[in-house]
Amino acid sequence: MALASNQIVADRLERLAHLLRTGQASDLMSRTLDKLIAHETEVSQAQLRQLQTDLAQFENVYGMTSDEFFRRYQAGLTDDRMEFVEWASLVQMSLRLRERMEVLTGVEEP
Repeated sequence: MALASNQIVADRLERLAHLLRTGQASDLMSRTLDKLIAHETEVSQAQLRQLQTDLAQFENVYGMTSDEFFRRYQAGLTDDRMEFVEWASLVQMSLRLRERMEVLTGVEEP
């Protein structure tokens, strides 16, 4: 989504938030928002499960956790073979998805 488009959506959400804050939101709006959050949470959980499967494959091959690998990768203690770049990318995607889940659910991921 383009930056201008993101701003348009953010403006719309701010208008809805204003209605909620001032007690003018309809039951339909609340139910719709709940369904949207539930849907986004479900999609994120599915993506995270797939990433965890992919990460487990790397962990099995290289005999270390993704957390340990990523610490070494960030510290420059690994070489830059393509598999490590891919593994690091998957770790970063997983971290972003966990952050997204925290925002959607209001619950910190373990």
